Amino acid sequence: MSEPDRLPAIAPALRAAARRFGTPVYVTDLVTLEAAAARVTAAFPDPWLRTFSVKANDVPAVVAAVAACGFGANVVSRGEWAVARRAGVGNDRITLEGIGKTDADLRAAVRAAASGTPLRWLAVESTDELAALDAMGERVGLGRGRQPRLDVLLRLNPAVNPETQAGLAVGRGASKFGLTETELTGAAERWARSGSLALRGIHLHVGSQLGAVDAWRDAVRRGLAVLALLRGGIPDFDTLDVGGGFPVGSHEAPTPGPERFARELPALLGAIPADRRPRRLAVEPGRVIVARAGWLVARVLHVRDRGGPQVVLDAGMTELIRPALYGASHGIVALTAAGRAQDPTDRTGRVPTRVEGPICESTDTLGIHELPPLRRGDLVAIREAGAYAASQSSSYNGRPRPPQVLLHRDGTLGVIRPRGPAGSPV
Repeated sequence: MSEPDRLPAIAPALRAAARRFGTPVYVTDLVTLEAAAARVTAAFPDPWLRTFSVKANDVPAVVAAVAACGFGANVVSRGEWAVARRAGVGNDRITLEGIGKTDADLRAAVRAAASGTPLRWLAVESTDELAALDAMGERVGLGRGRQPRLDVLLRLNPAVNPETQAGLAVGRGASKFGLTETELTGAAERWARSGSLALRGIHLHVGSQLGAVDAWRDAVRRGLAVLALLRGGIPDFDTLDVGGGFPVGSHEAPTPGPERFARELPALLGAIPADRRPRRLAVEPGRVIVARAGWLVARVLHVRDRGGPQVVLDAGMTELIRPALYGASHGIVALTAAGRAQDPTDRTGRVPTRVEGPICESTDTLGIHELPPLRRGDLVAIREAGAYAASQSSSYNGRPRPPQVLLHRDGTLGVIRPRGPAGSPV
């Protein structure tokens, strides 16, 4: 099932955003976001715990919009944790994971638990991290008297071969993420009787932009098997977080949706004895909720012939690094041509056009796209820019951060994060 293309309906609003707020500008379409969140909820309904992966889009107002759809927040640092709190998400709906958690991050989680406002859980990546966390908990007296213990999941590296780009395949055995099955079972046995930590289950994540369900299914099967083994000796080891990774493709090339992944679960759960199945199941999508809701509107700076049409935009790798980082493709459509508004469904006169960004790097290129003849000042819109665009943006070349604009259900536009700052103007 693929979602309808909202571009024809919102093209006037994208042009209006460029006029009012300048370019480049990020626009988030609330209707698309809510529809995507509803699709995930239908695939993983209550009592599934659904948390939004904040790294996909760390704009507080966007996180708040997703939270309003019934999602908690999954964060990987104190910075993202602060974003989730500013978005109105309580600690009891926030989960902390990530390969790069510092001692300061761990201490913050321990302090929150000691103060009576613990995170839903923290997922650990290694025995080193687990030992450090346990020592911090012991020092502040977690688990003593009326102090609660801190709920912990152990991240399993499922050692599968995800159907995605190499740079996104975090579930491979050689990746830096998580514990092997042997490491995980050893850690569970060692820390099962920790006074400060409550080992509650397994977290796994296969990768992003998964092109098929096979590796994901194998990873969940392995997670369930390890959890069932450990539940025999640790009764409260009852949680499986299956991560995210649900893909977003172009409208012309649909990808498996969340519901396709969810269909694998009944058989996987049915293969586990009832008393060894997880009591809590969690999912943490990011891209699939926000990617199509986001648009990056840019203006043409240069047009020239380089063995075919070439245009240079005022948006590039500082606003959307994915094409330069690992060759990701984002569709580009003309909103105006020769200064006139374009019907985005009209393909008349379109020719293959190389689109480049404005950054002083030869890798700042956005690929070849079917576009009408353009001139300086024309507007284009870059698709699927709601995920890993704003959250990975930079001020390289002294460029100000673009404004974030929300397109409300009634068609009105509102700034949710203003432009800038960057380098000082001369």
